Amino acid sequence: MSGQNGRSFSSRQYPCEICPLRPLPVFREFEKQELAYVSMFKKGELAVDKGATVLVEGSQSAHLYTVLSGWAFRYKLLSDGRRQILNYSMPGDLIGLQGSLMGEMQHSVEALSPMLLCVFERENLHELYRNHPGLAYDITWLASREERMLDENLLSVGRRTAVERTAYLIAFIASRAAAVGLNGRAPVQIPITQQHVADTLGLSLVHTNKTIRKLIDRKLIAWRDGGCEVINGEGLKDLARWEGLSEGRRPLV
Repeated sequence: MSGQNGRSFSSRQYPCEICPLRPLPVFREFEKQELAYVSMFKKGELAVDKGATVLVEGSQSAHLYTVLSGWAFRYKLLSDGRRQILNYSMPGDLIGLQGSLMGEMQHSVEALSPMLLCVFERENLHELYRNHPGLAYDITWLASREERMLDENLLSVGRRTAVERTAYLIAFIASRAAAVGLNGRAPVQIPITQQHVADTLGLSLVHTNKTIRKLIDRKLIAWRDGGCEVINGEGLKDLARWEGLSEGRRPLV
């Protein structure tokens, strides 16, 4: 099965009925008819290599995706190439909804690690809204959650100090990763570079390096070849003056 930009969608290695994410306590249970519809809605799976672009700003995508495994980040570019990272995507997150509702993507998405995505046809989204109000509410909830996260990120960039906002960012990503089972080993390791941190927080790479060094000196994190290793998540939260996530159970489409 062929998809956007010539990509091939594989047959379903993980049918919705045996989705490895659904048993996680963070996700709500589906009604039987909802699960049947989502299983029909899903068209296949897409494997994405690390560093590959999943969606491109300004493009029109025929599909939207749910992250089944792996990490990605959403970003925008200025005309001179400067990059602003908007948020990070992890298992259970929906990608491409903006392009589905607004006609074209307003941001790009790049894989931070190898990923597996569940693929859905954009044109079938209207049927979901018409005939499955529970699932429509779930998608609205996911969009509202994204807005809430962006609000918190804007507060961080606008009012926290460089050390506080760096601590917040790492604690925020680590907390989200823990909720969806990405912390299979302790301590939690986040596959980002210091350039990713700089582009998220609007800091220069030199300033970011000095700020991260302060967190390392406090023994809150370590920086390895594979990314950032969280040693003391509670210490990061305290430093950032952040109480942590309080979502309860959430939808999975």
